[in-house]
Amino acid sequence: MKQVVKNAYWPQVVGSAAWLFTAGLTYLIPNADEFPRTITFALVCLGIAVLSAISLPLNKVRYYGAWILALAFFIGIWEVIQAKLLLLPRPFFGAPQELLDVFITDWYKLLNSLAHSMMLLVGGYILGCIIGFVIGVGMGWSKLFGYWAHPVLRFLGPLPPVAFLPLLFAVIPSSFVAGELLMAFAASFPVAVLTWSGIAGVNPSYYDVAKTMGAKPLFLIRHVAIPAALPFVFVGMFMALGSCFYMLVVAEMLGVKAGLGFYMQWAQGWAAYPNMYAALFIMAVMCTSFMTLLFKVRNRLLRWQKESIKW
Repeated sequence: MKQVVKNAYWPQVVGSAAWLFTAGLTYLIPNADEFPRTITFALVCLGIAVLSAISLPLNKVRYYGAWILALAFFIGIWEVIQAKLLLLPRPFFGAPQELLDVFITDWYKLLNSLAHSMMLLVGGYILGCIIGFVIGVGMGWSKLFGYWAHPVLRFLGPLPPVAFLPLLFAVIPSSFVAGELLMAFAASFPVAVLTWSGIAGVNPSYYDVAKTMGAKPLFLIRHVAIPAALPFVFVGMFMALGSCFYMLVVAEMLGVKAGLGFYMQWAQGWAAYPNMYAALFIMAVMCTSFMTLLFKVRNRLLRWQKESIKW
């Protein structure tokens, strides 16, 4: 199927024509209201049409030809419905050029919010993964450690991290540190459970073979148990990343005074809905980029399972 799509020229050709048509209707048909950056948006659509036409010989771009066509169709319909006919109520729904205007005029605030969100997300996620990994290895390897840690994990782990939000923001003066701890808690539970399952499920014969060659317990943990449990660990890390995305928005909307979630809350309060949609778009790009990066790390470490799970 993928090869058939790569060899099909017509979706990209029609997509280029559709973007050219969208540029024409944006520029030539009068707007129903005053929308900024209309000419700039028409030029952007024209540029996409030219780039799509130029890149026609490239197989990688041609594979996404159907998406180029679909996006041109979606943007054109959106432009007609809102900018030309004004069928949707304002300010809740804006035109495509209003979204472009936000990226041009408010790029610094958006970039600053993205930087704060990334710092909060990366710090909390890494801390939570480390804590969860250590707990999971301890529970899977040591019965004594599991005796004490298992009840605590069962009692606190299923609690939604957002339940601790009022307590942490009241006890910890720094809202940023409180948000980091919330995301660390959200990430640690799935990583701990999946790491524990992976360590506990290692084939005992692996240990026996290593022991006959004089392997010590530390060697068994580092070179036998952990490598064999890595597929489970990465599943837990994927689940933890999704939990951190959720907690990032909640923490920034309710406590942290910076970041994309805070920007969205601010935009909604001022009825600046194009700004809110721009922040939502950037957040989606950020989240999918982190997930893609994590999959690339997984595919490099687990080469034998590269084709089993794809993103």
